[in-house]
Amino acid sequence: QVRLVESGGGWVQPGGSLRLSCAASGTIIYINRMSWYRQAPGKEREHVATIESGGRKNYADFVKGRAAISRDNGENMVTLQMTDAKPDDTAVYYCYAAIVEKEAIEGVISHKSHDYWGQGTQVTVSA
Repeated sequence: QVRLVESGGGWVQPGGSLRLSCAASGTIIYINRMSWYRQAPGKEREHVATIESGGRKNYADFVKGRAAISRDNGENMVTLQMTDAKPDDTAVYYCYAAIVEKEAIEGVISHKSHDYWGQGTQVTVSA
C-alpha cells in the first residue's frame, strides 16, 4: 500500500517563506505526476503546482513567481517552496501523486497507475 506523508506546515508571517515536503512510500514502481493542492475554509480544493516525471512544471497563477516545486525521484519526495506568503495562502495543503504500482490479477502481473493523496498539512499566514 502506498502512503503520502506531508510535513512542513505551520504558521508563517505575511511576506515570509514556507517549505512543504511530501514523501511517498510503499510498493512504488515509479511516480508520474506529483502535485500540491490546497483548500481554504469554505472553498474548493485548488491546484497549486505540479511537476511531471520528466521535470516539466506548472503553477497556478496565484503563486507564479513566488513558488518553486521540485522532486527527488530517488527519495520519492516532492517539495514546495513559497516566498512572499500572503494571508490568502492560508489553507490545508495536500500532496498528490500518480503512482504506478505492480498489480497481480488472476495470475497476470501488470503495472497500473493510481491516484494518492496525503492527509494534508495546515498553513496559516498571519501577523
